[in-house]
Amino acid sequence: MKKLYIVRHGQKEIKKEKQDDYDRPLSQKGIEDCKKMAKHLFNKSVKIDLIVSSPAQRTRQTSEIYAETLRYTKNIMYNEVLYMAYLNELQETITYTFDTVENMILVGHNPSLTALALTLAGFKEEIQMGAIVEIEFDCNSWIDISKENAKLVSYIQPEE
Repeated sequence: MKKLYIVRHGQKEIKKEKQDDYDRPLSQKGIEDCKKMAKHLFNKSVKIDLIVSSPAQRTRQTSEIYAETLRYTKNIMYNEVLYMAYLNELQETITYTFDTVENMILVGHNPSLTALALTLAGFKEEIQMGAIVEIEFDCNSWIDISKENAKLVSYIQPEE
């Protein structure tokens, strides 16, 4: 059994003049929402084996909040491809994960995260900033994940 938590970064600050989108940090609300959502997983006793994240400033911050809250002590894997990822690049990142990983958090951006949730689990809403989509796969290897063995477990937004 494999479990994937798709996490969209929290609310980002309003873009400043001449600021690259890549460098936009989380807003104060975004920070608070990420802490709340990570705490939700912690309270469910979720144990994470791997955090994979886009290296953009806001996803980096989101990943670090989750790592601290969930007492994740390994390295966060930052993957440059995840910043402007196509669906196939997200899928490739997941399927190349070692099978010793049971529970993984993938932190990234829309629209690719929403496309991933739709493709894997038939999730038909836009993933909101700060939200978590939890998908369970009835298989023992990440290379075998598919819509056929996926089950949408939950979708939680910061406002809930």
